[in-house]
Amino acid sequence: MALIKRTSVEQAVDAANIVEIVETRTPLRRVGTRYVGRCPFHEERTPSFSVNAERKLYHCFGCGAGGDLLRFVQETEGLDFVGAVEWLADRYRVKLEYEEVSPQAEQARSRRDRLFGLLDAAARFYERHLWETEEGEPARNYLAERGFGQDVCREFRLGLSPGGPTLPAKARQRGYTNEELAAAGLINRGGMDYFGHRLTFPLADTRGRVVGFGARRLEWVDDPRAKYVNSPEGEVFQKASLVYGLHAARSVVAKSDRAIIVEGYTDVLALRQAGLPDVVASMGTSLTEQQLRELGRLTRRVFLCFDSDTAGEAATLRGMELALRQGFDVRVVALPPGLDPADAADEFAGRLEGAEGYLLYRVRLELQRAPSRQEAFERVGEILKAAEVSPDRDEAERLATDRLDLPPGAFSRFAPGRHRGDASPEEGPGAVSPRILKAGDRLERDALAGCIANAGLQRALAELSPEYFDSAFHRALYEHLVDGTETSPAGVELLAELDARAADEGIDEATASQLLLQLRERHLRRQLDDATLSEATERVIKLQAALAKVRDAVRELG
Repeated sequence: MALIKRTSVEQAVDAANIVEIVETRTPLRRVGTRYVGRCPFHEERTPSFSVNAERKLYHCFGCGAGGDLLRFVQETEGLDFVGAVEWLADRYRVKLEYEEVSPQAEQARSRRDRLFGLLDAAARFYERHLWETEEGEPARNYLAERGFGQDVCREFRLGLSPGGPTLPAKARQRGYTNEELAAAGLINRGGMDYFGHRLTFPLADTRGRVVGFGARRLEWVDDPRAKYVNSPEGEVFQKASLVYGLHAARSVVAKSDRAIIVEGYTDVLALRQAGLPDVVASMGTSLTEQQLRELGRLTRRVFLCFDSDTAGEAATLRGMELALRQGFDVRVVALPPGLDPADAADEFAGRLEGAEGYLLYRVRLELQRAPSRQEAFERVGEILKAAEVSPDRDEAERLATDRLDLPPGAFSRFAPGRHRGDASPEEGPGAVSPRILKAGDRLERDALAGCIANAGLQRALAELSPEYFDSAFHRALYEHLVDGTETSPAGVELLAELDARAADEGIDEATASQLLLQLRERHLRRQLDDATLSEATERVIKLQAALAKVRDAVRELG
C-alpha cells in the first residue's frame, strides 16, 4: 500500500474538526475548554467522554478508550492508518501526496483513482440527463407520481441513462478508454451504455465514493433484462460488501444505535423522506457477512424489513440468522401481504414500535409452515431449546402454547441445554404426549357434541366459520351441521360418537354455549397475534374489544 507523505498527514489532521467528527457518534456539550458527552465505545448513563478540541485528543474515564483524531477515525470507521488519513482528506478536501513506491503499486493506485473519477463523472452525467433535459421529463413525472420528492432524489444522486453511445462517447472525449469504461461497468459488450434508458442509483462505498450503479427499468421501456440490474462485478464494485445508503446514514445510525435494513433502493428513499434517516438497503435479498461487518462498526441493533413475499420472507430469515450469529440484536418488522416498505412509509415509524424479536418471528413462522400440530411442536421445540433463557423466549413459548392449545409447561422438555434423549419413555424422544396435543381437539369436539345434542345452539354454531376448527374432520362436520353438506362414512361415525359423548359427559346447553365462546376467544386471540404484526391500529383495537367482550361472556357463563 502506498505511503502518504508526513506533510499530507499533518495537513489532513489540521484541516479536520474533531468535535464535528465525534458528534457524528455522540452528542457533545462544551464545559470550559473541553467537550464532554457519553462514550461512543461503551454503554453509559453519566457522560465520561472528554474531547480536547485544540489538541484533537479524546479520552473516556469509564472504559479507558482514548487517543488522537486518527485513532478515533480508525476505531469508529474500521479503517487502517492510511484509510483513516484518506477518509479525513476526502471529508475536508485535502489533496494527499504519496511517497515514492514501486511503479506497479503506483500504477494500481492511479488506475483505481481514474475508475473512481470515471464513475463519479458518469453519476453527474446521469443526474443532468434526468433533471435538465426534455428526455428526462417522463422519468421526473414517474418519480413524482411515486411520491418521491426532488430533494431526496438529488440527495441520493438519482439519474437517468439515455442509453446508446452517448455516455461512452463523452467519456472518451475526456480521455477515458474503452477498457476503462468496461472495467468501471459502464458499457456492455457492444460498447453501448450498460444501463440503457433506466433510472440510475449510484452505489457508494463507506467513504461516499461511487463504485457502481443500480438501475431500474421504467415501465415504458422495452428491456428483456430484470426489473433491476447492477453494475457487473469488477475491480471496484463488489455487491456483497456494499450497504446502499450507509454513506449517508452512518452518523445517524451511530447516534440512534440502530439500523433499519430494507431490500430496495426506493424503500430507502421513501423511508428517509418519511423521516427515518437511519435506513439502509441490503443490495439484494439477503444480508452478507461483509455488510453486517460494516454495520457492526456503527451499531449492534438491526431492524429487518424485507418485502412480504416468499423470497422476502426467506431473505429475512437468512439475514436474521446470520446477524444473530454475529452478535446483533435482531428485530423484525412485518408487513401485510402485497406491501413493501415504500408502500408503508408514512406509517412505518409506528410499525417499528411493534417490531418483534427473532424468536417470536421464527416461532410464528414455523407455526404457519408446519403441516401438522405434531410437526409444529417439534420445530418450535428445537428453536426454543437452542435459545437462551430470556423474556423473548418466554413470549415465544407462550405464543406456541396458545396456538397449539397446549397446557403450560408443554415445552419444558425443550429447556435450554436439555437433550432430546431426556424425554420420558412414555413420551418418546422429542415426541409430545398425544394427550397434550389433543387438548385443542377436545375443545372443538366437545363444542360440536354440545351443538348436536342441543338443537337450540344451531344458530350460535352458524355464527362461526370453518376457520374456527383446526381438525379437518371437525371442519367437515361443522359444514354438515350448518349447511347440510353430505358427509363421508367417517363423518357419520364421528356424528354418532359425538352424540353419544354429549349424553355420556353431560354436555348441556349452558356448557356447550361456553365451549362455543371459548372457540370464539381462541380464534380472536389468533387474529390479534397476527394483527399486531401486520394490520392497521384500528383493526387491532377492534379485535381487542371483541376479545374482551367474549372473555366477559365466558366469565359470566362460568
